Parts: sequence; C-alpha cells; structure tokens
Amino acid sequence: MATLLRDLPSYANRVATRSLGPASETGFGTILLASPAEFDPIDLSQRPSSRLPSTANQAEVRQVFFTTLERRYQGQESLNLQRFHWLFLSKGEAGWWLGPVYTTVGSYPDADVVAPPQESSAGIIGQAVTLWLRDCRAGAIAPLAPVETESPETAPLETGE
Repeated sequence: MATLLRDLPSYANRVATRSLGPASETGFGTILLASPAEFDPIDLSQRPSSRLPSTANQAEVRQVFFTTLERRYQGQESLNLQRFHWLFLSKGEAGWWLGPVYTTVGSYPDADVVAPPQESSAGIIGQAVTLWLRDCRAGAIAPLAPVETESPETAPLETGE
C-alpha cells in the first residue's frame, strides 16, 4: 500500500488529464499527495446501507482508508480539498484487484466533511488504483527506496562544548 500511495497522485493526475483535460480548463485541480494507509476495517455485518459491499467473503477482502490532498485554482486563489477514500481490495491468484471505492470530500485543513460518501470505482481514484494494480501485476512498479538508518557504528559523533 505504501508504494501504491506513493504513486497514486501521479496516476490520478494522468487519469484526470486524459479523461477531463488539463486542470486549468476543467477546474478539477491537482492531487498533491496521498496519506499513509489505515487498515482498521469497519465491521460490515451491521451494514447501514445496501450500497456497501457484501460481507460474504469478508476474509478475502481488505479495507484500506486514506486521504488525498487536492489543490484547485479559482482565478488567482487556490482552494485545498481533502478527499477521504475507502477502498476494498481482494487478492486473486494473479494479484490484487480493486472492488468498490467510496469517496467523500472535505475542507482542508479543517477536515470538515461536506458531502456523504459516494461509490467512486469509476472515478479518478478508482481508475488510478485499477491502472496501478494492473502495472503492479505486470511487474512494472518500482519498489520503495529502502529507508537508511544509522547504526551506532556509522552515526556521526557528537561533540559537546
């Protein structure tokens, strides 16, 4: 997921440009970044809405939550929005596949949700995740760069005065 979320803004911006046109012409904006993933699943056994996915194969389904930060320009002013995404992913023999996606929008930095969640599998994020998963299954995704940590042997010496 960390690799997907690293790449998601560039995938989503390409999807938006191909389907909507340049951000300057459509008002969509630019996705700047995606937050780290949260994996705590919501219990779907008490589904409040028939729009939520079935729990028949819940053991095979992974829920992932993250936010994206988007910037739009209106004239000379910029507007930042957060979108809150709830993905359902399932693992098949060939790799991971995207199920339903639910998205809502909120203000930034206050995070006030301004709209109810909508199914968005066919939206920009859903399409971007689908393309990324396809590329991942094809082996075309660069791995995350390893994080370098300093060992006591290589850490710089501190001098006190």
